[in-house]
Amino acid sequence: MAKDASTQQAQFDRIATGKGFIAALDQSGGSTPKALKLYGVNEDAYSNDDEMFAEIHKMRTRIITSPSFTQQRILGAILFEKTMDGDIKGKPTAQYLWEDCGVVPFLKVDKGLADAENGVQMMKPMPDLDALLARANDKGIFGTKMRSVIKEANAEGIKAVVAQQFEVGKQIAAAGLVPIIEPEVDIHSATKAEAEDILKAEIAAQLDALPADTKVALKLTIPTKPGLYDDLADHANVVRVVALSGGYSTDEACEKLAQNPKMIASFSRALTEGLNVSMTDAEYDAALDANIGKIYAASL
Repeated sequence: MAKDASTQQAQFDRIATGKGFIAALDQSGGSTPKALKLYGVNEDAYSNDDEMFAEIHKMRTRIITSPSFTQQRILGAILFEKTMDGDIKGKPTAQYLWEDCGVVPFLKVDKGLADAENGVQMMKPMPDLDALLARANDKGIFGTKMRSVIKEANAEGIKAVVAQQFEVGKQIAAAGLVPIIEPEVDIHSATKAEAEDILKAEIAAQLDALPADTKVALKLTIPTKPGLYDDLADHANVVRVVALSGGYSTDEACEKLAQNPKMIASFSRALTEGLNVSMTDAEYDAALDANIGKIYAASL
C-alpha cells in the first residue's frame, strides 16, 4: 500500500495538529524478552527468535485491535520492522492501522546503540537503511524513529549524537518519510538538566541549518525544566515534539508531561503497564483504555 499524495497530506496534518499521542509499539530484539515477561509471557513460552517475535506480534495485535485503540485518542503508532512485515486481520499492519484505526504508521529504523563513549551512546551504523526506507514506503509507512542515549552532560558527546541523528534524518526525509529524531536523555543521569540545556542548543542549531522543506519530529525525554522545549516545538521545520516515558511509571510520566503543553506523549512501557496475556478481553480492554485515557489527557 504505497502512499498517494492525499494520504500523505492527511497523515501529515494529523501528526502536526491532531489531538492525542503516538503509541510506541517498537520494542526490538534486545528489549523483547523483557516486554514479554512484563506481559506475562515467560522465556519458556518460546524456543527461538521467530517464536519470540510471534509472541510479541500477538501482543501488539491485541493492543491494536482493542476497541480502545482508535484515532479518537491515538495519532500514530511506531512499529518494529517485523511488526511492519506482519499482518493484522489479513492486512499488512501499516495498512490496517491507517484504514481501520485512522492511526498513522511509523517505523523504528535504528539497529541499536553503540557502546558508551563521551557520556553518550550513538546509533550503530545502518548500512541497509535505503533498502529499508524503500520497503517502508511500499508498505505505506509515514515516518521513522531512531534512538540515541545521552547519559551525562558531555558537550562533545551530545553534539555528536545530534549531528548523527540529523545526518540520518536528512537521508530519511530525502526518501519521502518524516523522521522522528530521538536523542533520549537518561532519566537517571546525575546531570540530566545540564544535558538537556546542551541538547536543546544543539538541536536548535541543526534545525536552523535544515532546508525549509525538510520536516522532522522530535522525541525527547520529558525535561527537568517544564517548557524547556517550547521553542523547538514552534520551529518551522518541526512537525511535532513528542515525549518518551523513559522508564517513568504511567502516572509519573503523565504528571510530568502535563507540565509541558507543547509536547505530546509517545510512550511504550507506560502504554502497556498492567496488561497481561492472561486477562479476559474485557479486563484487557479496560486496563488498556485506562492507560490510553491517562496518556491522552496528559497530551492535551
